[in-house]
Formats: sequence, C-alpha cells, structure tokens
Amino acid sequence: SQGPISGVNKDIAVLQCHGDWDNLVPVMFGSLTAEKLKTLINPANVTFKTYSGMMHCSSLEEMMDVKQFIDKHLPPID
Repeated sequence: SQGPISGVNKDIAVLQCHGDWDNLVPVMFGSLTAEKLKTLINPANVTFKTYSGMMHCSSLEEMMDVKQFIDKHLPPID
C-alpha cells in the first residue's frame, strides 16, 4: 500500500503520451489516468499529449516531445 503523495513529489512534472489510434490501450484510459494523476499531484504539472494516427508505438514527434520535456526538467549531464 502506498502512502499519500507529499512534499516535493506533489510538484513532480509528468508527461504522458498516447496515440489516438492505440488498439491495445484505448486513449480513453490514458486520459482517465491523466485526470487521476491531476488529483494526486499538482494538476498544472501533468501534461497529457495525444498523437494523431499513432497506434501502440512511438513516433519521432513523440520522442522530440520527450526530449524537450527532459531538457526542461532535468539538469544537463556533464
């Protein structure tokens, strides 16, 4: 069992990506997950992105968004 989310964890940034043609995990479930996350952590820090025509896979557009997210939220590695 997990305790309540508190402290710095309340302000963690989350990027959730989902293809709108995902036939394995329907995009509705991704959306519901994002909405649940917004009740657990700072909702302003939850980003749910969908990708048009993408199935249960990844795309260059998604990977570029992930890179941008990492660059924004993590310090550079020397």
